[in-house]
Amino acid sequence: MTKAELIEKVSKDAKVTKAAAGKSIDAIIDSVTKALKKGERVSLVGFGSFSVSNRKARTGRNPQTGKPIKIAARKVAKFKAGSALRKAVR
Repeated sequence: MTKAELIEKVSKDAKVTKAAAGKSIDAIIDSVTKALKKGERVSLVGFGSFSVSNRKARTGRNPQTGKPIKIAARKVAKFKAGSALRKAVR
């Protein structure tokens, strides 16, 4: 499902305009992004949790040459599905 398809579905289900649905989805994405930038955790009960995880620096390999390369430490976004979402997908 693309963002456009999601906007259309939300618009239809909530009986609002596509513009309003698009603004709502954009606002949710912006809010989650800002919270993760601050290092906060975002938990949507039944759906799941978004959090930030730290990856340590490590040594990897260039697959073409086989030479070792350094991979810098970095922060990554993680998502863990909630119980209701896991049950729905089964």
